[in-house]
Amino acid sequence: MSRRTTKEELLAKARKPAENAMRLHPFYKGKMQSVPKCVVRSLDDFAIWYTPGVAEPCKAIKADKEKVYEYTNKWNTVAVVSDGSRVLGLGDIGPEAGMPVMEGKALLFKYLGGVDAVAICLDTRDADEIIKAVKWLQPSFGGINLEDIASPKCFRILDTLRREMDIPVWHDDQQGTAAVTLAGLVNALKVVGKKKEEVSLTIIGVGAANIAISRVLFADGFKPENTIFVDSKGILHAGRSDLEEKQVQNPYKWDLCLKTNPEKRSGGIAEALKGADVCVALSRSGPDAILPEWIKGMNKDAVAFVCANPIPEIWPWDAKEAGARIVATGRSDFPNQVNNSIGFPAIFRGALDVKARTITDEMCIAAAYELAGCAEDHGLSEDYVIPTMDDWQVFVREAVAVGMKAIEQGVARETLSRQELTQRADKMIREAKEITELLMKSGLIPPAPEG
Repeated sequence: MSRRTTKEELLAKARKPAENAMRLHPFYKGKMQSVPKCVVRSLDDFAIWYTPGVAEPCKAIKADKEKVYEYTNKWNTVAVVSDGSRVLGLGDIGPEAGMPVMEGKALLFKYLGGVDAVAICLDTRDADEIIKAVKWLQPSFGGINLEDIASPKCFRILDTLRREMDIPVWHDDQQGTAAVTLAGLVNALKVVGKKKEEVSLTIIGVGAANIAISRVLFADGFKPENTIFVDSKGILHAGRSDLEEKQVQNPYKWDLCLKTNPEKRSGGIAEALKGADVCVALSRSGPDAILPEWIKGMNKDAVAFVCANPIPEIWPWDAKEAGARIVATGRSDFPNQVNNSIGFPAIFRGALDVKARTITDEMCIAAAYELAGCAEDHGLSEDYVIPTMDDWQVFVREAVAVGMKAIEQGVARETLSRQELTQRADKMIREAKEITELLMKSGLIPPAPEG
């Protein structure tokens, strides 16, 4: 088989998920539904679940609001909130067009983490209105997953809500991406034999994901002085007067100008990658956002995390051919998927199981190292630096690590032992998978049509 034929087959495989999505979304007319979790032995049971019986738990909660976690499903329910202003690699497509993504997120929450999630797309772009709307939702949810909200307003929204709310508020494009990226990098550096304190790191894209990634990487020991950022106008440095003038609108980006690239290197992606050990790219969708000749300028045994969606900045086979030893993307159809799907379901599982008040960066780092350990237990290689969604026990281990860290940090409402956390997470995740399989087996979820 020729090299050209191999690439054509790879491209055809890469296009297949999009083709299937357009067949199956209209067939199922959505991905989530509500089903009861209590018995309905006869219509008489509605006197228990609704009026008049329901008045008693209502009065109990009125007397002690914390009982809402005991008497309702708040403890296991998360709102997936977006304004549709930065959806995947599609940009500002609006709240209606963002709904398939939010429903998909809810599906992953349930199937991988046993978490009940509700997609909520808000018809506003105003940060203050989003903050107000999410605060209004607090009584009904045990946690909030902010999703696909444009930078820089996403930072203020997250920071404000984390400060002013008493349930976990998390922006998956920030904290979730940071956790799984750290997990993958920890193991990638083990494979190539390099140390995080010494590597030269180039980060391409300065949006919500990469700003959060850098915060978590620096907290874990990667060095800001060994790091270079690149935005759409070039390398960040303290001489970027355009960013200095706009620091009020985006202080996060200006702060990176001051903390990184002490040599004040300038230029674009090609110059930033020259001599780099690690590339972390979450920028614009490719496949030509990063060129093979730029990868060739990296150091020996280079690590390239090219994670733009839906198409990575460079096809992984082209990056490998150009000299990258380890290549990761955000896609499940390529090796080394660095994707939030192996992070957020379990991180929320752990947070919800201890009724946490917040999700700290330390909880994210604990999740990352548990993920890294799961992969290492299976045996690391150039094509396996991070676990896949296939091993559901990964989610149990990750949830336990998060719950234990929350208890250690004093942000948990409930204190459980490691064994109790393991049993709870195992039960919730196992049951979610079994329910789905039972509905499919019975035909209540009809089989997907051939195509």
